[in-house]
Amino acid sequence: MTTASKLYKLIVLYMLNCIDFPLTNAQISDFVLDQGYTDYFKLHQAIGELAEDGLIRKESTHNRTLYYLTDEGEKTVQLFRNDISPDIRKDIQDFLKSRQFELKNENSVRSDYYLNSASEYSVRCQIMEQGLPLIDLTLTVPTKAEASTIANNWSARNGEVYAAVMKTLLG
Repeated sequence: MTTASKLYKLIVLYMLNCIDFPLTNAQISDFVLDQGYTDYFKLHQAIGELAEDGLIRKESTHNRTLYYLTDEGEKTVQLFRNDISPDIRKDIQDFLKSRQFELKNENSVRSDYYLNSASEYSVRCQIMEQGLPLIDLTLTVPTKAEASTIANNWSARNGEVYAAVMKTLLG
């Protein structure tokens, strides 16, 4: 492993170690590419190798991939933490601090769909808070197009749906 490749991997591990929620592929890329640490292909090679080595875990849906730090990844970043320069660690901490609310909100709202055993589509819509579902709603629809529309609209309208459900059930 080259020194540069090791650094890219440590940056990803360090980012995931600094927060208590997963990051998406896009969020990791935004930081690394905006800072000019490497290019897209080298970064994603590093992320792939981290996943293969069991240092990060990925969870994919139809529209994004979330990355989580594993116990082995946490041990690794602690062991090699000093191989990341203080300036890079500060850049990471500043990025995460300035965008923490936005990053967390992006990842707390989840939706996915799949073909179920009745040959219809189940759409799972969630709002997560501290790793637990605040709401976990599954709807069944006849077509993939409807499933995709619901999953995509969940991102924009989840607050309205949650408020309506709570008002109806508590009111």
